[in-house]
Amino acid sequence: MGPFRALVQDELSTSFALLGGHPCFLTTQDIHLGTNESTADTARVLILARVYSQSTIDELAKETSVPVINGLADLYHHIQILTDFLTLQEHYGYLNGLTVSWIGDVNNMLHSFMMAAAKLGIHLRIATLKNIGYEPDASVTREAEKLSKECGTQLFLTNNSVKVAHGNNVLVTDTWISMGQEEEKKQKLKDFHGYQITMKTGKVAAPDWTFLHCLPRKQEEVDDKVFYSQCSLVFPEAENRKLTIMGLMVSLLTEYTPQTPKPILIHGE
Repeated sequence: MGPFRALVQDELSTSFALLGGHPCFLTTQDIHLGTNESTADTARVLILARVYSQSTIDELAKETSVPVINGLADLYHHIQILTDFLTLQEHYGYLNGLTVSWIGDVNNMLHSFMMAAAKLGIHLRIATLKNIGYEPDASVTREAEKLSKECGTQLFLTNNSVKVAHGNNVLVTDTWISMGQEEEKKQKLKDFHGYQITMKTGKVAAPDWTFLHCLPRKQEEVDDKVFYSQCSLVFPEAENRKLTIMGLMVSLLTEYTPQTPKPILIHGE
């Protein structure tokens, strides 16, 4: 894998090790990114990073000559969206034509769905509190609307957490309290009351509906009946995260050729 470090944790670390690499888990206390060592210097040897700010990922990518994998940042979560699409592809056998309903808070996963769904022919319906400060990032929304128009898919935003699920294939939510937002917990729980995904939500979805959550989950986001139901793809999704990371690293660092056909993109490469 070459003389590179990976800023990793959990499945990121084990995935790199299974491929023969030597992962080094560096916390904020270890690396002090941009403080003891400039971000530009760190970028010379770093190939994967989980950071707070998207601007840090952008700077790393600008300063390095090797691929930088966005393990997580505040704006996007690229590894997880690849994992989710892999999970849906395995379950349904296709992606083009599926309808995904996002129900809950706006975060990096929603932004990732917004930027990627249309390219794969996936319709996206979003239920969040869009009028009281929980709207998706404006630039992401503009780009998503443009992509949806170009690809002929539907992009729909509403406050109604039940209406958005009508006839849809996939119900998705995520944590309402992201990293660094712990102080907002009390207000968010109050604001998102009624946004919990339950079997009542599933009853209005398509007969073959499934549920995704990238973990960790809380009861207020989805109840046990859905989370542990046969409709839930949460645990295959969790397993696929490691496989996605391994596949991504192999495809970037070697001359690997996929053994199975790639999903057909509606737009772009």
